[in-house]
Amino acid sequence: MNLPRQITKRLRGFSSVANEPSKRTVKSFDEIPGPRGPLGLGNLYQYIPGIGRYSFDELHRSGEDKYRQYGSIVRETMVPGQDIVWLYDPDDVATVLDDRTPGMYPSRRSHTALEKYRKDRPNVYRTAGLLPTNGAEWWKIRSELQKGLSSPQNVRNFLPATDKITKEFVTRLRAQTEPGKSILIEDFMPLVSRLNLELICLLAFDVRLDSFSEEQMDPGSLSSRLMESAETTNSCILPTDQGFQLWRYFETPAYRRLRKAQEFMEMTAVELVSQKLLYFNEDQQRLASGEHGSKSLMEEYLRNPNLELNDIIGMASDLLLAGVHTTSYTTAFALYHLGLHGATAQDRLYREAKKILPDPKENRIGAAVLGSEASYCRAVLKETLRLNPISIGVGRILNRDHVLGGYQVPRGTVIVTQNMISCRQEAYFRDPQLFLPERWMRETKEPVHPHLVLPFGHGMRSCIARRLAEQSMLVLLLRLIRSFEIEWAGTVPMDVKTKLINQPDQPIRLRMKARTSEGRESRKQMS
Repeated sequence: MNLPRQITKRLRGFSSVANEPSKRTVKSFDEIPGPRGPLGLGNLYQYIPGIGRYSFDELHRSGEDKYRQYGSIVRETMVPGQDIVWLYDPDDVATVLDDRTPGMYPSRRSHTALEKYRKDRPNVYRTAGLLPTNGAEWWKIRSELQKGLSSPQNVRNFLPATDKITKEFVTRLRAQTEPGKSILIEDFMPLVSRLNLELICLLAFDVRLDSFSEEQMDPGSLSSRLMESAETTNSCILPTDQGFQLWRYFETPAYRRLRKAQEFMEMTAVELVSQKLLYFNEDQQRLASGEHGSKSLMEEYLRNPNLELNDIIGMASDLLLAGVHTTSYTTAFALYHLGLHGATAQDRLYREAKKILPDPKENRIGAAVLGSEASYCRAVLKETLRLNPISIGVGRILNRDHVLGGYQVPRGTVIVTQNMISCRQEAYFRDPQLFLPERWMRETKEPVHPHLVLPFGHGMRSCIARRLAEQSMLVLLLRLIRSFEIEWAGTVPMDVKTKLINQPDQPIRLRMKARTSEGRESRKQMS
């Protein structure tokens, strides 16, 4: 049987024979194509604003440019002695991410300035935390912290609270609209960010910040400053990770911004953990009597004898740093795509949401529903993450020598996969630039290499809060589309800014029209 050339290329990743190093000539590391800079002095100057052709804020553009110039494996010298190998071929990505070298843990070079900040404060932190730490020290804390987040049952326990707060959020939005009439929201991002902050604080600390109150909407409030501090920290990671890292010797402007942002987030984390510790025994009594709904993450961690208080404070800071904007940006991209495809994707999602929530004022979203009945909503989320992943790819430091793309790549090399670019290539997806959730539905599913769409990372080092984030986003999408028709009112196309995590490059401008049929279907069926 002769398959179309496009399908053949997309299936080639499933054949190991084609990639056996013995069947081809292996070239040296020095032969890997890519920019080295003039006289081998490095390509960092190309990222200097006003001078170079690239930008750390547009790594997806530079990644596409390198792919077109050099091919599926690129070696870029940032400064002498500091190389990055960019990988685009999912077979090579699989080789790196599936490495199981005995006695070794998956390592990466990231959040180096955050590592310095925390190691300079041993009175607060025992380690630098999950994000920058490597080796056995990383696994020691990861293996304990993931117990409260990775278990499907633990995550399902948070669903009632997630649905309740999301329902309050949608009800607040409906109160601003009249049935059949639309309102223009100039930027939906601050609203969804506040929702996710509220969810993180409730699920992690059992605290309601009341983020939508008049007091908390003030720019100087706790909620506003937490969101600003998280965004500032994330925007400083890439500039401090790359180049000469002068912040190790004196305080550069980027490091100063990171330090000040982290000081506020740290202060908040310490206060929230201390408050939970103060009332810990009382909370356990309420939990045993049934008055308390379920344990918060901090309660889970405080009960764990293998975790020290310093570890818990570090995890609390990481949750505040990574838990708000990652889900908010992904939700924003999903609403952008749904707003552009109202007659197709949004209409199908609405029909699914209407079955799940015949009367959204009364019905709740349960775990069984998210597992079986919300298949199209899951497809919408996965297609959003294909086109607009949380980051451009996954970083690793090679634990041993590998042959990648036909080249010998030595142990210790910094690897960054370019999944975002690969997911937009015709070699791997039919109509890759189109938003087609149907490609993930069982009846219309396309053959896809398992190492292409990796928005939450892969393996032992994948996002520790993946299930919690997916659950929150699914609930929000179902409730929003059940109650509103959404139309994109911003510029098309919307691009991204790569501030470590990919964020929209413009305000999330939406025209939202309250659906007039809310709750009527169920009443008609009863009459």
